[in-house]
Amino acid sequence: MDPGPVIQRRPARALTVTLALMAGAALLAPLGLSASSGLDDHVDDEQASDLVLSARRVIVRPGEVLEDAKVLVRDGRIVQVGADVKVPEGAEVLEGEVVCAGFIDAWSVAGIEPGSVRADEANSATLASDALDAFDQRPILDELVEAGVLLARTQVGVNAPLGGFGPLIRTHAVEPLLADAAMSARVGIARGGSGFIQQVGPDGSIRFIQAPPTVDPIDRVGQVDKLVGELEDAEKYLLDRAEYEAELATWAAEIAEKEKELEDDFKKAKKARDKKVKEAEEDGEELKEKRYREDKRPKEPRFDAEKAALARVVDGEVPLVIHAERALEIRDLLRLTEKFGRLRMIIAGGTAALACADDLAARDVPVIVTPKPSEPGGPVGQLDAGLALAAELDAHGVEVLIGTGASTAMASRDLPLLAALAVGHGLERDAALRAITLGPAQAFDVADHVGTVERGRQADLLLLSGDPLSTSSRVLVAVSGGEVVHRAGE
Repeated sequence: MDPGPVIQRRPARALTVTLALMAGAALLAPLGLSASSGLDDHVDDEQASDLVLSARRVIVRPGEVLEDAKVLVRDGRIVQVGADVKVPEGAEVLEGEVVCAGFIDAWSVAGIEPGSVRADEANSATLASDALDAFDQRPILDELVEAGVLLARTQVGVNAPLGGFGPLIRTHAVEPLLADAAMSARVGIARGGSGFIQQVGPDGSIRFIQAPPTVDPIDRVGQVDKLVGELEDAEKYLLDRAEYEAELATWAAEIAEKEKELEDDFKKAKKARDKKVKEAEEDGEELKEKRYREDKRPKEPRFDAEKAALARVVDGEVPLVIHAERALEIRDLLRLTEKFGRLRMIIAGGTAALACADDLAARDVPVIVTPKPSEPGGPVGQLDAGLALAAELDAHGVEVLIGTGASTAMASRDLPLLAALAVGHGLERDAALRAITLGPAQAFDVADHVGTVERGRQADLLLLSGDPLSTSSRVLVAVSGGEVVHRAGE
């Protein structure tokens, strides 16, 4: 199946050196289309591949709804949205209660072959797209599509300090929409327990068990310091590369100018030289010419794949998703990364993020929340807001995304249920829908392509039997990249 166009990133700024770390993808041609609804452009009726989704409600984006509207899809893209869309002759028409954008899991391991999920050897230059497996996980991926999860930001090395570049994939085909959607990292990693602890049973019996993994505050701070140190090294590497490029450009310009001068003055210089040679011969001397010495070419810095990868993060080209749960690590991350003006940080997990909510909002740092029914939260006054975390962060102005926690591929199936759970604990319905559609699309730089039901967007759409976040609603039809990949009952 054709997964549709692959998006290729463009460098964040002109000084950024192009670092050939990832396989090139076809650059998506500019669409030249505005994002609007109810368009009245002329549509050619002679299109056998046309698809029309008709519903009582079309959620263009969270908070913007059209009543009794249609969505016309052609060649993988949305070409019209509105109540007055004309159905082309021969088009397939599918009807339901609601049309909305396909759900996006912002924190997943869907599509990754199981052995790579917790690969400790992962580093900043690791490419998670190399570990995608569309075959062994096919039954799982089909369930994700049936649940409406059409896209997922996936990763490898979930327990590694740095997990490399993770793609945003279309779950039905396990093909990257964007191969380098984000760099992943983790701080506050628990180390293996040392020694044994004594445990007394109800009957007074004593046994010794392996001490559980622990991570003390000093180690946790040390992990943050190490990550920041690697970002500093990457920034220096970036600056060294930029300086080299500038020096090389100056050198090349000077050489070109000198060559032009030599070419322009060639005849004059040859005549003057011939005269000097003749005079030297008459005097019985040998002409000693001043040899032209070309300026030395600037020396290129040694290539370092890991620093080059992190340089793209420091430069703001690729966001950095950091799994951090405790307030100590989150607070240190905010403090120590403030000097990186272009860094785009996203916190994943953030169990105690509420303690830093105002600082997160001020820095525009999104938080990927995973509401867990088994963790309703601690007593009043503790830092763990539990199931209310999404609502509390949203109330403080923090951009909330919802992900399934990168635990198993099957976990992504529950994404809409987790969003509904967040709604049940105070998160506004529009905010919850945004957290699994437009929010992650913006965070991972694909909002011009997916995440809303607008003209020009790639057709990653759901036709539902009811409200997207109602536990009683079913996905009637799922359209991924313009292709119908799921029909209820088939």
